[in-house]
Amino acid sequence: MASRARSKMSTLPCRAALDARLPPHEGAELSTVDMHTGGEPVRVVVSGYPRVEGDTLLAKRRFARDHLDHLRRALMLEPRGHYDMYGALPVPSELPDADVGVLFMHNAGYSTMCGHAVLALGRFALDYGLVKEPRSPETPVNIHCPCGLVRAFVEYADGKTGAVRFLSVPAFVFAADVTVAVEGFGDVTVDISYGGAFYAFVDAQRFGLDVRESRTRDLADAAAAVTEAVKSQVKLRHPLDDDLAFLYGTVLTDGKDLFSSDATANVCVFADAQVDRSPTGSGVTARVALQYRKGLIRLNQSRTFQSGATGSQFTGKAVEETTCGDFKAVVVEVAGRAFYTGVSCFVQESDDRLKDGFLLK
Repeated sequence: MASRARSKMSTLPCRAALDARLPPHEGAELSTVDMHTGGEPVRVVVSGYPRVEGDTLLAKRRFARDHLDHLRRALMLEPRGHYDMYGALPVPSELPDADVGVLFMHNAGYSTMCGHAVLALGRFALDYGLVKEPRSPETPVNIHCPCGLVRAFVEYADGKTGAVRFLSVPAFVFAADVTVAVEGFGDVTVDISYGGAFYAFVDAQRFGLDVRESRTRDLADAAAAVTEAVKSQVKLRHPLDDDLAFLYGTVLTDGKDLFSSDATANVCVFADAQVDRSPTGSGVTARVALQYRKGLIRLNQSRTFQSGATGSQFTGKAVEETTCGDFKAVVVEVAGRAFYTGVSCFVQESDDRLKDGFLLK
């Protein structure tokens, strides 16, 4: 009897899938392609957004924040998203070399760089025709992020996309060995480095934690406390644009920064205590810049960076010395894999009082 019931029930999802469309309704629709990179979601918006105004990408970011934030909330927050959802909105770029511009979004607003999303967007750009003439074995894709132009390279063979690598904007150390007073932990020494966004770096052992073994909640609480301390006690500066001068989050590491063929692990907590499931592409960029500045790695020494949350891996290496304003900097290559998870059409029914999204904290 039980086996017959299971057999009958198993056919229902298949039947339903044959007619998986929304019934008649009133309300706006938003369509997305969903992906993940190293376990970290990337919800790519393909339709439903109005025109994002602005002469530059940073101006478009400000416009989206000030005038279209209800759409970010609808896609990132519950009931369509979750506390740790991440999104990307392709937009036109003012740069002639760019194949696509992009605005990044998360649970609290809009970031300036996202490496895991760039790795996903590289595949997306080829698969959805944003690059007209893909070529083997690798196709370049120029992605204009709010922090600047990021050059990605997508494996391509027999009509299929694969692994992606990108060359970062100039990455630099803003300040090393800075002591801040962290609530609940006392004085903590951190490094602050930029990889398209600013991060504070600290060894998780300072808090009695292990990035691979400790509870995610404990890691997030410690990292969030560091972020708040640095925000209140250290004034950041970016030499190119004030819109880039903010601390995005804190990366807790395993402390293994000296070059090794073994993987080194970290966990990034960004935005409003959002936990990255991947090794964090812009965090890897900033961490490589920090290791290079401290003389722990050399140019073209590739390291494997592992997510303490999922075990997923990126590789990263400093490939070229450069400058960013008055800072000595490096260009960092980060590589990883992104995968498709589905396509979605979301609706905001006009009489749904929760249509604009909510978060449980």
